[in-house]
Amino acid sequence: MEIKGGDLQLRALQKAMSIAEFCERYGVGRTLAYSEISEGRLRARKCRRRTLIAEADAQYWLQQLPMMSAPTSAA
Repeated sequence: MEIKGGDLQLRALQKAMSIAEFCERYGVGRTLAYSEISEGRLRARKCRRRTLIAEADAQYWLQQLPMMSAPTSAA
């Protein structure tokens, strides 16, 4: 089975998301997303003018965020 260039590109895009898709999926703003990329905490790739984030890199970024501790109740 031969994979044509367009099909290969489509498969790659299915495992990656744009900045807008990342922001919507993870509930963050564009400024934070680009800041995380600049600081090296979130990996991104360029495809011509588009910035793409692989799903695996987005999941890794999420896993590296600090855990919230349970609030203590004042009794």
